[in-house]
Amino acid sequence: MDVRGEVLTTAVLRAWARTALSELGRARVEIDELNVYPVPDGDTGTNLYLTWEAACDALPAGNLTFAEAVQAFGRGALLGARGNSGVITSQLVRACGLRLAENLPPEQETSNGVLADARMSEAAAFADALVFAADAAYSAVAQPVEGTMLTVARRAGEAALEAANAGKSLAEVCLAAVAAARVALTKTTEQLEVLRRAGVVDAGGAGLVVILGAMESVLSGRAPAATSGVPARVAPQELVGAAGTDLDPDGPAYEVMYLLEAPDEQITDFRKQLAGMGDSVVVVGGDELWNVHVHTDDVGATIELGIGIGRPYRIRVTHFADMAHREPVPNRAVIAVAAGDGLADLFEESGAVVVRGGPGRRCSTGELLKAIERSGAPEIVILPNDSDSIAVAEAAATAARQDGIRVAVIPTRAQVQGLAAIAVHDPERSFDDAVVQLSAAAGQTRHGAVTIAVKDAWTMAGTCRIGDALGVVDGDFSLITDDLETAATGVVDRLLGGGGELMTVVTGREVEAGLVDAVVRHVRRIRRDVDVVVYDGGQERYPLLIGVE
Repeated sequence: MDVRGEVLTTAVLRAWARTALSELGRARVEIDELNVYPVPDGDTGTNLYLTWEAACDALPAGNLTFAEAVQAFGRGALLGARGNSGVITSQLVRACGLRLAENLPPEQETSNGVLADARMSEAAAFADALVFAADAAYSAVAQPVEGTMLTVARRAGEAALEAANAGKSLAEVCLAAVAAARVALTKTTEQLEVLRRAGVVDAGGAGLVVILGAMESVLSGRAPAATSGVPARVAPQELVGAAGTDLDPDGPAYEVMYLLEAPDEQITDFRKQLAGMGDSVVVVGGDELWNVHVHTDDVGATIELGIGIGRPYRIRVTHFADMAHREPVPNRAVIAVAAGDGLADLFEESGAVVVRGGPGRRCSTGELLKAIERSGAPEIVILPNDSDSIAVAEAAATAARQDGIRVAVIPTRAQVQGLAAIAVHDPERSFDDAVVQLSAAAGQTRHGAVTIAVKDAWTMAGTCRIGDALGVVDGDFSLITDDLETAATGVVDRLLGGGGELMTVVTGREVEAGLVDAVVRHVRRIRRDVDVVVYDGGQERYPLLIGVE
């Protein structure tokens, strides 16, 4: 939808939300690399992205008034805020939205498309909201520091107000805010000694410039710039001996965050008491729901303080020492359940984080959650590669989403479907596009296998006896024969009966000599147009796994 020239409406909010999320995703790594204050843990860009994504996810589809939309968006940011910068951003977003909803009338347009009975022009309302939001953010921080995103927010608001008073249009007011924010960002290096010595601008401020720039892009109709616009660090050699690039051994050891249900009137005293237990104290929210952030050495005391006035929940504790020297993490990680050593190698070579599974060793929700945590990525795709593991993967995904991580489970029911999916994964695609792409690749892969019956049993193909060769097609036993070669060629015939261009054969730990050659010869005889690739999977119980794409 083209929203150029429109007043502030739900459509504009939605467009801004999507554009800012995309731009924060592009700039995430660059902003992470700027992060030296208040703690050099390299996660500001990631935290801002996750906070904004939570706000976007909370914005319902359908027809909403502007007031309803900004309320939902602000609440989503509050509930999903991550890190010091994310919590402050949630306050800026929530306060700005609520102020706009107060100053703008209901969305009732006249015949010429102009809002009727406006209490304040859109340009003036926007400028007033930016000033109000900056004041609210300063108030939420126990000890505000200049040279941070607070300073950037205030300068943006001041410039917007000046432009609005000069009679500028909404887009021009937003442009003035962005320009002032960029200038303020460059000056943060001069305002904070830790930034000057590290040769960087404030990471949170850089994120705020990206967010404001997305709004200007929406209102003006100009596409976002080819580059993120995040200022680069100085040359590495100039950083030698720089202070602020390592954790302060005398500083707080932990970051504590939690949501708190508590009376509004008790928050001022609560914030003051919390400031006595640590630093980087930020408490934002309202209407008896608050997001609490503090850096401290006494985790228990900060949580008990919350218990004293209300109900803390969704508690997250991060040990800074564990994060100080971590490697940069990707935007997205693919987690694959592998049934054998060779399969694990194949998935790892394709860039996946591997969790071991397979017959007799089902992976657990806990193992998947540990893999998600180990990856450190804000976006996760899980390939369970087994019908029985899909429910486990969904449970892990639900738990991870509570921590603000975006997770999708591709319902791969076989190892070969997982291999087909990860083969087409492009980390540069958007999350939604990647999920569609991987799902399509998995869904277009028919799968089969051969095994030996270990007990007498009734199957879809009839009754089998111990020692019978069994052929499996798309998860169901479809063949009972005397030998594995007959079972394997029968499975191939059924899989190729639906068409196909590529066959993948994965050999198991107990594969018989000559079985693979027999399968390949059979394919060459009946379908010369089909390419065959063979991998050593090392899985148990199934001498062959077969996939056809």
